[in-house]
Amino acid sequence: MSTTGEYERFFPYEEPYPNQRSAMAEIAEALDDERDVLLEGAPGTGKTLSALVPALEYARRTDKTVVITTNVHQQMRQFVEDARAITREEPLRAVVFKGKSSMCHIDVEYQECQTLRDTTRTLVEKETERAELNQQAEALLDRIREGEDGAGEARNTVTDELDAVESELEELRDGNVCEHYYNNLVGNTDEFFEWLFEDVRTPEEIYEYADQRQLCGYELLKEGMEAVDLVVCNYHHLLDPAIREQFFRWLGRDPEDVVTVFDEAHNIESAARDHASRTLTENTLEEALSELEDADDSRAQPAENVLSAFLGALRATYDDALGFGEREQVGDDWHDLTIANSDRRDDLTLAFLDRYEGRGIDAEVDLALQLGRALDREYEEAYKNGQATTRSECQTLQAAEFIAAWMADGGKLGQHPMCSVRRDAGTEEVYGRAELYTCIPREVTETLFEEVNASILMSATLRPFDVIEDVLGLSDPATMAYGLEYPEDRRRTLAVEAPALFSSERSDPNTQSAVADVLADATRFTPGNVLLFFPSYAEAERYHDRLRNRADVTSRLLLDEPGVETESMRQSFVGGDDAILCTSLWGTLAEGVSFDGDDARTVAVVGVPYPHLSERMEAIQDAYDRAYADRREAGWRYAVEIPTIRKTRQALGRVIRAPDDYGVRLLVDKRYTRASADMGKYGVRGSFPPEERAELVDVDPEKLKFAMLNFYADLDAYPGEPPRP
Repeated sequence: MSTTGEYERFFPYEEPYPNQRSAMAEIAEALDDERDVLLEGAPGTGKTLSALVPALEYARRTDKTVVITTNVHQQMRQFVEDARAITREEPLRAVVFKGKSSMCHIDVEYQECQTLRDTTRTLVEKETERAELNQQAEALLDRIREGEDGAGEARNTVTDELDAVESELEELRDGNVCEHYYNNLVGNTDEFFEWLFEDVRTPEEIYEYADQRQLCGYELLKEGMEAVDLVVCNYHHLLDPAIREQFFRWLGRDPEDVVTVFDEAHNIESAARDHASRTLTENTLEEALSELEDADDSRAQPAENVLSAFLGALRATYDDALGFGEREQVGDDWHDLTIANSDRRDDLTLAFLDRYEGRGIDAEVDLALQLGRALDREYEEAYKNGQATTRSECQTLQAAEFIAAWMADGGKLGQHPMCSVRRDAGTEEVYGRAELYTCIPREVTETLFEEVNASILMSATLRPFDVIEDVLGLSDPATMAYGLEYPEDRRRTLAVEAPALFSSERSDPNTQSAVADVLADATRFTPGNVLLFFPSYAEAERYHDRLRNRADVTSRLLLDEPGVETESMRQSFVGGDDAILCTSLWGTLAEGVSFDGDDARTVAVVGVPYPHLSERMEAIQDAYDRAYADRREAGWRYAVEIPTIRKTRQALGRVIRAPDDYGVRLLVDKRYTRASADMGKYGVRGSFPPEERAELVDVDPEKLKFAMLNFYADLDAYPGEPPRP
């Protein structure tokens, strides 16, 4: 195993912190033992390099490839910068990979791209074959001139083959091909790969380079990935089993030859749920039934029996589930309806069984699957041969695959059957969707972590480690946690004894007034910008309006809202001094976004931001309670309490991100104070890690201004005279 001193060459632009040295040594030791690693490190303390450096060193010694992944765009950019810094000191073959949709030059769907690639490759192969046959014909002609016996007959055979190839080429040219990919195959691409590995190129740079030369950058990038040292990618390349299999094939690696590094790893749980959940819309069922009307196949009737019964059941189920006046309130977003039952199968399944009149669901679903696959092959051939301008998706196959999964898995632990409705923007009609919602993410992640050589999961908010081990299916990982190494006298973390913002009390005028007073004092005594995080966008708007109407708040007020582009909002906020930004803790600004130095001096989390209570959240709690029945209140702890505290800690980490930085972090709700010990599971102070709990200082709302004044004045942070209490 290498010593930490050998890692110094990877830090060309800064000296590693002592904690980084320690983390690198521990990670290196764990990798040598092929153990997974859980690394928690405070924001701004160099977790990426702490994980990446020993992973790359280990991979180089053992002939492995490192794949580092995130679901946060800003972190992707940071990975590129870190990789570039390393390449300036050490030779490193690195690629940054994005999906086809973001790199396609002709804007076609995935299946169309697959077909175009196959037909284009076949065209080039036939052109090569034609060239070889022409050479043979020319050589035989010379031999005929020399009077060689049998040369004429041989040449006739070759010219017959040439005619057949010419005919095939004519058909292929009449079909669909991709000119960009064609140029990849027939041109010299050595220059591209030399350029690619001169530096760490972004997908945008690759797209521009290839587009200027009429090449397919996506396919060239795939070719260049084989046996590289480092790949930067998005979560879905690893969390989706089908994509992961292809991805590793492009790398030219078996899973056991890959080391994965997950950044913002506290997000894997929700991302894995999204990848595992399956849906089927009413529209897809209607299109599948139309498809079957045109199918001249004996399997069409059995398929129609299944699909029409499921469509009728779906419509009847959401009609019954919609309460009085609820249909009129359905908008553009999916609106969940309750169909699950505690003592029997869900309402949709029961309605399906009641409506179905075929000769056996299992047999006829299987026939529908067979027919769907046959139709899909027909669509493939039609597009390949130029008989269709687009590559059609087989709706029958999609519907049959979903119904098969619904019947087989709908009653399993961790699978929650759901029905949702939304309003069609064009017709204004309400239509429905069936969904199998995956509650326990380890069904997706456990296989991944078992297959690869080792994984490093890093975040500022991974603890408690035992929970992340359970929900993701990790076996005996090495665990390490490193707090802020920055001077303690340059930060204050205050728990303000403000009213507890339970949902039932948020509308109370006295509660609102008390909280607004606290926030006004916090902004008035901060020498710079203030970030305010609330349990929801609605609460952010409420206190934005209250602060706007106060004479003692003179700062520039900004309100973040759903759908607002993250970077533009950040730029507006940091574009001047003395600004206040009100946003939701469940929005996009609470993590993965840096507010360094003067960008923000005080951050406040107002209330305990429990996730919105919904059927999905209740299903997750129930699944965890059943899966971990031996653990007290596992559902509440795993699904609600711990994710909430992680989000809170992420928000607090938006400030104090460098050794010379300073600031105040506020928790505005008495549930964060020592008094929360008497509040049962709703008191959350005990959920923070011990060293963070030790830094929490309880403060009376009326005394907050003095605590902040003393802190900032001691640092000589006020640009002029300090404000008067």
